[in-house]
Amino acid sequence: MQHRIVVLGAGYAGAIAAGRLARRLRPEDVAITLVNAEPDFVERVRMHQLAAGQDLPPRPLGEMFAGTGVRLRIAKVTGVDADRRTVAVETADGAEELAYDTLVYALGSGRNDQGVPGAAEYAHDVAGRAGALRLRERLAGLDAGRAVVVVGGGLTGVEAATEIAEARPDLDVALAASGGLGDWLSPKGRAHLRKVFGRLGVTVHEHTAVTAVEADRVVTADGGLVPAAVTVWTTGFAVHPIARATTLEVTDTGRIVVDGTMRSVSHPDVYAVGDAAMAAGAGDKPLRMSCASGVPMAWQAADAIAARLTGGRPPKARLNYFNQCVSLGRGEGLIQYVTADDRAVRAALTGRLAVFYKELVCKGAVWGVANPTLGVPSRRRRVVRQPDRAGRPDRAAEADQAAEAVA
Repeated sequence: MQHRIVVLGAGYAGAIAAGRLARRLRPEDVAITLVNAEPDFVERVRMHQLAAGQDLPPRPLGEMFAGTGVRLRIAKVTGVDADRRTVAVETADGAEELAYDTLVYALGSGRNDQGVPGAAEYAHDVAGRAGALRLRERLAGLDAGRAVVVVGGGLTGVEAATEIAEARPDLDVALAASGGLGDWLSPKGRAHLRKVFGRLGVTVHEHTAVTAVEADRVVTADGGLVPAAVTVWTTGFAVHPIARATTLEVTDTGRIVVDGTMRSVSHPDVYAVGDAAMAAGAGDKPLRMSCASGVPMAWQAADAIAARLTGGRPPKARLNYFNQCVSLGRGEGLIQYVTADDRAVRAALTGRLAVFYKELVCKGAVWGVANPTLGVPSRRRRVVRQPDRAGRPDRAAEADQAAEAVA
């Protein structure tokens, strides 16, 4: 009997996990199913470009996984029963249920309105393709001189504000940040950010918390009113709500708690990667929601699953950061080098070289989905451990868990 592996979500983390598993395990031994609501792979790190009017090449998942042995199912996930080992999905033909022996949960995240009144009704976002396309259409219909306010001073907000300002210099673009502009960057990084914002004419409202969004303005904590024909909401991400409705152990924000191999601490047949997982990196700091976290998490999970099924030793590598890549329109960029636990150091790369670097990273991320072992030949190994499908762990799995507990 084939071991049934179901991967939920084909973003960077889910797609890489599925492809890497297919290259690690023999197709005679495993059936790998990748479930995704859309037929195309979405380059989430480029959504600000899409919103600003740039065209992105289509990347059909069917073509990306052709010949890999991964079975693609276009369906919306509606529920997970972690005790029965089933996933409920909605397809074009109706509701179905998929059974699994191992589940990889990678449903990711979406916009987080943070409960701010009016944000859901009036604000746009770049958290996904649908939101970016709605914003694109709205911006295209704006007359010159109209105001656009980007709320949120993190990476997404900075990239969105500069991209829109560069593409539409006729608009009055502003950024509202709850802290200082680029306050997570090094002095060199902050100085470059201010220089680019000044050159693009982006107004910055620092230490400004937005407490309400209205049709034509935003309201700040001090009672101020900032005109906004369009408001773009970029104050962080909220994970997909399905995990919270399961018996999986999750954080108060709904992220699945995992160990160092991305395995659920409550359900050993479930792995979580990407924004959906709460995993620790260097210094036991939680990994931030980002492509930079999701990709190595996917490698870790896929290699751990393959090792446990083939009798190998699961990887124990700690996930570390190296840099933060920020696009500031098409003509400027910033590469902020960081410590292993994601704190800025003095070194930063700016200018055209940073643009080239960031573009290389974005293209590399897509290449990594199609080449999940990074071009290194991988021998498909035979599965030697089959769990009891009645839900009871086999002796090999028990021994594996005992060894990890001792370690």
